[in-house]
Amino acid sequence: MNRFHNAALRLTLWYLGLIMVVSIACSVALYQVSSDGIIHSARRQIDFYSQVLAPEELASYSKLRLAQQNQDILRLKDRLIVFNLAIFVGGGLASYGLARRTMRPLEQSLRAQERFTSDASHELRTPLSVMQTELETTLRDKNVSKSQLQTMLRSTLDEVKRLQSLSENLLKLAEGTSRQDINQVVSLGKVVEVATKASQRTAKNYRINIETSNKAVGVRGNFELLAELVSLLLDNAIKYSPDGGTVVVESGQGGKLAFVKVLDKGVGMSADDLPKIFDRFYRIDQSRTKSVVEGYGLGLSIAKNIAQLHDGYIEVSSYPGKGSAFTLKLPAIKSQPRPKK
Repeated sequence: MNRFHNAALRLTLWYLGLIMVVSIACSVALYQVSSDGIIHSARRQIDFYSQVLAPEELASYSKLRLAQQNQDILRLKDRLIVFNLAIFVGGGLASYGLARRTMRPLEQSLRAQERFTSDASHELRTPLSVMQTELETTLRDKNVSKSQLQTMLRSTLDEVKRLQSLSENLLKLAEGTSRQDINQVVSLGKVVEVATKASQRTAKNYRINIETSNKAVGVRGNFELLAELVSLLLDNAIKYSPDGGTVVVESGQGGKLAFVKVLDKGVGMSADDLPKIFDRFYRIDQSRTKSVVEGYGLGLSIAKNIAQLHDGYIEVSSYPGKGSAFTLKLPAIKSQPRPKK
């Protein structure tokens, strides 16, 4: 991006200017001290030989010693100039590298924001276009029946619900960086229980069976957020599982980390998809249509934000055609928790 390149150049000039000010100031100080030392040494030698040499010899020696003194001072100047030139070139390159490194996160953040805005606009435009088309078609039809009006209204209501869901998910992403009350002692088993119950309706719609295997383990966090996180992982597994399949949820502890693992035997993902699945609006079918799998590709982004809020992370392993395993890992606590709910 041109603006970031220009900003990096300006920052480079600031860095280089600061480096050169320090370098020149140090060089001037060094020159003063060193030249004074050279002059003082020459005077001492002349004073010493003034006691042992004849006046003619002393004059010749003094002339020779002063010439050597001037040469030493000139050599000192040349070395300091070369040193500062080297500092200018090396410092310029280093400053530009540092400036680019400083600007890179800002550039990536802006690009991500622009991409997010573009994707969000696209997702908002689709249901709005559907509603506009249906309303215009109905208004043009002078012989529209009551049943047709009801069908149109139901379709419009579905699109409104989709817009509402999208806006709620966008709001969750916007609030994901805020530090909420995450110091509650929470039972992961209870979290899985609540999340599983919340996902039963989705599982029923897709004819998916949910199996759970929970062990007593406690973490510090926000109960509602963790339940939301597990629900998102469950919904993702359910939507990508074949009809009549099974999703397994396990919770337990390994070393100092508590975990919740969600396993499915669905479509799986390729190695190329794995680095991108937590990107906003990313879907493994690479399609913006919702004919195969409903949703907007925001769930895993929200899940990742919640995990990071709790100083945790999500591991993913997947194979095309064999299914996926999402494992939430959080710092465990030693004492047995009292479930919040």
